[in-house]
Order: sequence, then structure tokens, then C-alpha cells
Amino acid sequence: MKYQKLALTLTAIATLAVGQAEAKTRLTLANSLSADHPTSTALQQFADEVKERTDGEVTIQLFLNAVLGSEREVLEQLQNGAVDMTRVSAGNLENFDPVFKAFTLPYIFKGEDHFYRVMTGPVADEVYNATEGSGFVGLTFFDSGARSFYTTDKPINTPEDLAGQKIRVLNSNSSIRMVEMMGGSPTPMPYAEIYTALQMGVIDGAENNVTALTIGRHGEVAKFYSQDEHLRIPDFLVISNAAAEKLTDEQNTIVKEAALHATESFRALWDQAVKDSTTEAEKMGVTFVSPDQAPFREKVMPLLDEYRNDPDFGGLLTQILETE
Repeated sequence: MKYQKLALTLTAIATLAVGQAEAKTRLTLANSLSADHPTSTALQQFADEVKERTDGEVTIQLFLNAVLGSEREVLEQLQNGAVDMTRVSAGNLENFDPVFKAFTLPYIFKGEDHFYRVMTGPVADEVYNATEGSGFVGLTFFDSGARSFYTTDKPINTPEDLAGQKIRVLNSNSSIRMVEMMGGSPTPMPYAEIYTALQMGVIDGAENNVTALTIGRHGEVAKFYSQDEHLRIPDFLVISNAAAEKLTDEQNTIVKEAALHATESFRALWDQAVKDSTTEAEKMGVTFVSPDQAPFREKVMPLLDEYRNDPDFGGLLTQILETE
């Protein structure tokens, strides 16, 4: 009888252990950026914190370098349950809710500090929940940096310097119109084609944050970087509704808090990455100039005034512009 009780106890323990193993929730997180990118570092911190604070009951596996597909492809996988979370640009989220179009407009942010004030305020809750009907919601945001013009033959000190210049832009209506209003010739093309296009003279320049000069090696052919900072398009970390439903209320709270902590850490990581890229680009022979941004802002004001009246996101745009 004694040994029978012991056997029954051991069986119960084994059954409990199996039950605990089955209770663990494993989530997938896709990121198209490389392992050494500041965003990937912040996302790993996020995953580590979630694992630690849930005592290993929730684990998050990162898939980097777009191994699961492009941002748009991963969003589709998110909707059908193949992926649980992803880091995605606001530019790709506008296909799921037009409110994200506001973030693709020029000079809606007055600078980095204003960007963070806006993104940690009431605007955040509105945009995080905008895609709930599409099967996912936002957890936090990341700064993808200020986008500026960089060119092969001359710096862009004023909008007039863009005359006759073929500038690669994002394939979005607002980006195309922005460069047109500033006086340049917008040329949409995939990011992967920029280096060769600059080298062959197909385009005269492009626009992106400073890391494009180093990570993308564009500084090897584009020797002038003009810090007009016309765009600052945020990235978002989103989670599928189905994945959130797998978690307890306490676990969901931990995930949300860990996501915000990742954003806090990311800011310092990104600032350092910008400094490092600037130093490296200067060693590559890139000249940095800081033009007066006012004339550039003035050129695109009609675009912002027009979109303030847009029924889909005009209210959000006004809220951003009026945030002090």
C-alpha cells in the first residue's frame, strides 16, 4: 500500500509537470531588421523581460532579417495566426487603417522631443486600437529616425536646390507630393535598388535617416547629407488579438509594460546609433549640412492644411500638430 501511494504521488507529479509544460505559451515575433539594429536589441530585451516576469510561462521567439517575409507579408500572417507579433512601419499599417497616413506626412513633428511627447500621449491609445477590427493592436512604438535628403553632387540647403534633382522616395502619395512641392522630381523605387541607382546616376539622391549611409553603404556614393528632417515615421510593435487572448490578464499587463520598457531603452540605443553612423559616414567622406528647415516646412504647409480636413485622420493630424 505504501509503494502504491508513492507510485500514485509520482504519477500525479508527472501529470502536473506535463500540465505545466502544456500551459506555457510560446509566441513568435517577426522583425525585418538585422540582429545588430537597435530595434532588435530592444525587442530582445522585451522578450527577456516577459519570460522573466512570467516565470517562463510566456516565451517570445524573435525571427529577424525578414526571414518570415516582408512587413506586409508578416502582417497577413499575423491576421491568419501564423505570427503572433511584429515590428512594422506606420507606412505599412495605413493599408489596414487610414489613420496611420497621418504619420507619413512631412513636418508633423517639431523634433525628437515633440515626437516622444506625442507618441506617449493620448494619440498612442487611439492608434494602438485602430487596427483591432483587423485582428491586431499596438503595444508600443519605436522611433525610426528623422529622414533627410542625401545627394551625390551637391548639398540641399534650400528647396530651390532640389530643382531638377531626381530623388528616390517611398512609394506613397504623400512622399511623392512632398518632393514635388519642394521642387524636386520624386522617383519611387525599392530600397534595395538605391545604391546602384545613385552609382549609375539614375537618381541624384534619396531621403532616409542617417543609418542608410552606413548600413546601406549609400555614403559610398552620396557625399552630401542635408539635415532638413522632413519626415519621422514611427514603427509600431503589434500583437494579434488571437495571441493576446492566449494570455491571462496578468500576462497581458506584463507584455504591455515590457513593451513600454523596451521603447524607453530603445531611445538611448537609437541616439547612439545615429552618433555612430554620423561619425562613420564622415569617415566615408560624407559632408553634413544643417539647412534652415523653415523654407522646407513652408513649401509643404498646403499639403498639411489639405489633410487636416480628411475625414479619416484629419482629427488625429490636428491633435499631433497642436500638441505642445
